[in-house]
Amino acid sequence: MREIEQEHGIRPIVWIRSSHNDLKKFPADVQDEMGYALYIAQIGDKHPKAKPLKGFSGVMEIRSNYASNTYRAVYTTKIGDVIYVLHAFQKKSKRGIGTPRQEIALIRRRLQRAQELAQGG
Repeated sequence: MREIEQEHGIRPIVWIRSSHNDLKKFPADVQDEMGYALYIAQIGDKHPKAKPLKGFSGVMEIRSNYASNTYRAVYTTKIGDVIYVLHAFQKKSKRGIGTPRQEIALIRRRLQRAQELAQGG
């Protein structure tokens, strides 16, 4: 499968831990928007809503607002030829727009796991 995807210029996606199941719990419109943004990353471009995640190198964040809620998906394109989706969550903090500390810690752990997987672990 990976050979076919690369042959057509589409990078494969690897979902880290619960990121895929978490994204599937989002409203359908949010899933569609984030799915399209990830597809754009797979073909080597950047969706307008994809922004670098502060404090990380090569990690991107997609934000989607729906029914006064904010949903986020975090991924990296800088580890080999794979898109690793690290985390998908609904932002619940009402204090500022920053990503909560516990979410940042989870993203760091999952980024480390993605790096391990890329090295064959």
